[in-house]
Amino acid sequence: MRILLIHPNYLSGGAEIAGSWPPAWVAYLTGPLNVAGFEDIHFVDAMTDKMDEDQIRAKIKEIQPDIVGTTAITPSIYKAERILEIAKEELPNCLAILGGIHATFMYKQVLSEAPWIDAIIRGEGEEIMVNLVEAIHEGRWPSDRDQIRGLAYRDGDQIVATPAAPTVKNLDAIKPNWDILEWHKYIYVPLNKRVAIPNMARGCPFTCSFCSQWKFWRDYRIRDPKAVVDEIEELVEKHNVGFFILADEEPTINRKKFIQFCEELIARGLPDKVQWGINTRVTDVMRDEELLPFYRKAGMVHVSLGTEAAAQLKLNLFNKETTIEQNKKAIRLLREADIVVEAQFIVGLENETAETLEETYRMAEDWKPDLANWAMYTPWPFSTLFEELDDKVEIFDFEKYNFVTPIIKPEAMDRGELLDRVMNNYRRFYMKKALFSYPWKGTGYRRKYLLGCLKAFLKAGVQRSFYDLGRVNYWGPQSKGKVDFAFDETRKIAKAQWDDWESSADKAARKRAHKASLNSLEGKMDDTVGVVSTKAAQPTAAPTTEPAAAPKACGGGDQQMSDEQLEALANASMTEADPQPKARAESEPA
Repeated sequence: MRILLIHPNYLSGGAEIAGSWPPAWVAYLTGPLNVAGFEDIHFVDAMTDKMDEDQIRAKIKEIQPDIVGTTAITPSIYKAERILEIAKEELPNCLAILGGIHATFMYKQVLSEAPWIDAIIRGEGEEIMVNLVEAIHEGRWPSDRDQIRGLAYRDGDQIVATPAAPTVKNLDAIKPNWDILEWHKYIYVPLNKRVAIPNMARGCPFTCSFCSQWKFWRDYRIRDPKAVVDEIEELVEKHNVGFFILADEEPTINRKKFIQFCEELIARGLPDKVQWGINTRVTDVMRDEELLPFYRKAGMVHVSLGTEAAAQLKLNLFNKETTIEQNKKAIRLLREADIVVEAQFIVGLENETAETLEETYRMAEDWKPDLANWAMYTPWPFSTLFEELDDKVEIFDFEKYNFVTPIIKPEAMDRGELLDRVMNNYRRFYMKKALFSYPWKGTGYRRKYLLGCLKAFLKAGVQRSFYDLGRVNYWGPQSKGKVDFAFDETRKIAKAQWDDWESSADKAARKRAHKASLNSLEGKMDDTVGVVSTKAAQPTAAPTTEPAAAPKACGGGDQQMSDEQLEALANASMTEADPQPKARAESEPA
C-alpha cells in the first residue's frame, strides 16, 4: 500500500519569513506507520517548494498513491481541501484523508464544503492513522469505519463522527521518522542553520480564551526530558540541525522537567552544537529569575513572550492575568541574562484605535525588547473568544485567518488604516534597532543573531512577502486607502456547522444554569437548616458568597501549579482510563 503525505502550499507572510519550517506532523505519522509495517510512504512539501496546483497534480500522478493525506490549520484549509480534490480527480479510487486542528473542530464545515474527502482524523493522529490504514489494508474499509474512533466522514447526506479516540498516553513510545524530510530545505534565516521543531509536552493545564491548544490536546502530558534530548541529539548528529524551537506553547510550565531537560543538554555537550528558543509566559520568567543564566548555558538564546497587549483592559479580555509592570520586568530579566527577547502584541480588536496602537509602540520602546511583533487578532472559529465576539466577526474566509490580515474591523478605523499604523510601528521600531542597537550592543553571538533577524525582515520587505504586503497592494502610507485584502465574501458557515455550534451552546447554557441552580439550592439549605459543608467546617469561618476562583489562563496571577501538581496531572493522564467517549461534536464547543 502506497501512502502520499502532502503539506499544503500556503504562505501568508507571517512566521515563514524567519525560515522554512519542517512539518513535524509528517515525521510523527510516518514513524508509527513504519512500526505497523507500512513502509511505502512518500512526502511532498508543497509549502516549502512553493508548488502550484499543476505541480501537485503531476506529483500525485507520478507516485500513484492508494492513500493521500494532508493536514490543515485554519488558514491553510482551502489549500488542503483542494489538494485532496486534485487527488480524487487524478485517482478516483484513492482514499483522501485530512487531519489537523481546523478539521478536528470544524469537520461539519469541511465535509459540507469538500464532500470528496473520505475521512477526517480528529485529534492526535498517530494511533488513529494506523488504525485507519490497517482497516484499508485488510479490506475493512468502508464497512468498519464506524468502529474506528476519532473519525468523521460522510455517509450519504449525513455527516458522521465516531466517538473521540483516547489521547496518546505514552508520548515517548512515539518514534518519529525524521528521515522522511529533506533537511537541506529547512533553514532558520537569522542563523543560516538547519532548524527543527521537536516537542516536550502536549496539552496545557490552562485555558486562554483565544487559544485552542488545550482543546486539541485535551490532556496535559510531558515527556521524559532524556527522551526529548535523545531526539534532539539525533537531529543534530544525523541531520545537522543547528537550531530548534520547542513546539510547546509553554515548555516552562513544569519547572522541574524543564530544568532536567537543560541539565541533559549540558551533560551531552549539545549547547556547543545547537541553540534553541521557546515561547513562554511572563510569570514563568519572573519565577525563574535566578535560573535564566543556567537556561542560557543550556543553549536557550531566544524567548518569545506573549505580552499580548499594552492596555491592561486587553490583557483581561484575553484572560492573561499579567500586568504591564510584569511584562516590562520579564523582558529586562531576559536581556540581562543575554537571551534575545521578543515581545508579542495582539492588535486589531473591535476597540482598537490610533491611540491604542501608538500605546503599543510606546510600550515596546519603554520595555526595550530585542524584537517586537504586532500580530492581527485572529479569532479561531473553535476558540471561546470567537463565541464571545459574536456578530463582530463578519469575515468567514478562513484563508485570511493568518495573524497578518485584520479579520475584525475596528469601530474607529478601517482595515487599511489599521494595517498602515501597524506597519508604522514596525518601521519605527526596527529602524531604531538597525541604526542604534543591533550593530553596537551585546556579545558577538547576540549581535550576529539580531543582525540575522534584521536580515530576515529586510529580505521579506524587499520581496513584499512580509505581512502579505505585495498581495494586498500596500506600498506605504500613501496606499492605505487602496489596500485590498481580497476577502472571499461568498465563504459562509455551513448549516451543519451552525447547527452544531448552536447545539453545543445550548448544552453549555443548560449546564451552567443547572450548576447555578444547584449552588443556589445549596446556599438556601445552608441558611435555613444549618447544613455545614466540609468547606465551612471551621466554626469561626463566616459564610461567603464569593464564587470559586476561575482558572488562571496561561497560569497567570498568583495561582500557579507546583511541580508536584503538574507531575500528578501528567501522571494521571498517563494512567487513568478515558471516561466514556463522546463524539467531538458533543464534547467540544465550537
